[in-house]
Order: sequence, then structure tokens, then C-alpha cells
Amino acid sequence: MDSLPETAARQYSPLALAFLGDSVYELMVRSAVMLEGNTSAQKLHDKKVQFVCAAFQSGAAALLMETFTPAEQAVYQRGRNAGGTPSKHADPADYRAATGLESVFGYLHLTGDRERLETLFSAIWRQRDGILQNMK
Repeated sequence: MDSLPETAARQYSPLALAFLGDSVYELMVRSAVMLEGNTSAQKLHDKKVQFVCAAFQSGAAALLMETFTPAEQAVYQRGRNAGGTPSKHADPADYRAATGLESVFGYLHLTGDRERLETLFSAIWRQRDGILQNMK
């Protein structure tokens, strides 16, 4: 896939960036879960669900907040403030933060910054147990 210049990527609506970022983030989670060991598809799914929910993504966003570049911070804020309709199971504040995080992942994917995507995701993955702990 061709990448876009940052100025072009910023022209997309934050919800469009979140639409793409949701898939990018989920693919990274699925890959990380699979690399932890070969198991049944159901067990993989059950593990993946913990990390793809709004509450976890909200915690991940809080973890990354201080590491975002100014451009990422702006994309995050636009995504967080964009609105959208949270699922009936998601806390609205968690949903907004998760949308902001997904917007950043979508933005980075569009701009072709795979290294930055990996850096951010690795930080989340290293801290996943702590994020899960804070959710409870």
C-alpha cells in the first residue's frame, strides 16, 4: 500500500482514521497473541478480546499519552473528541479514549510509519498485564 504525506493523512476525519486504526491495532494484537503459542482458535479469540475492548485501549492510550509526538497528540485529541456511538457495554470515556488511540494507529498506518506503529504497540504489549490490572 502506498503511504500518504502527513498533511494528506490529517485531512481524513478522525472517525475514518479510527475505522482504519481499529483494524491495524487488532491485527497487531492478533499477531502478538498468535506468537505467544499455538492453540485453538477459540482460545486465541478469548485472549484477543481482552486487548481489543474499549477499556483496555483506554488504558493503553493513557500509557502512551506522554510518548505521543505533537502530531500524534493532535490526531488523538481529534479522535477522542469526534463523538461516535459507544457500544452498550463500553464506558463512554473509555470509548472516546479508544477511538483516539485507533485514530493514531490509522494515521500512522496511512503515513506508512510502521516503525512508530511497532514502537507504540510494543510499549502497550509490554505493559498489558498492568493495563489489565488497572481495568479491574
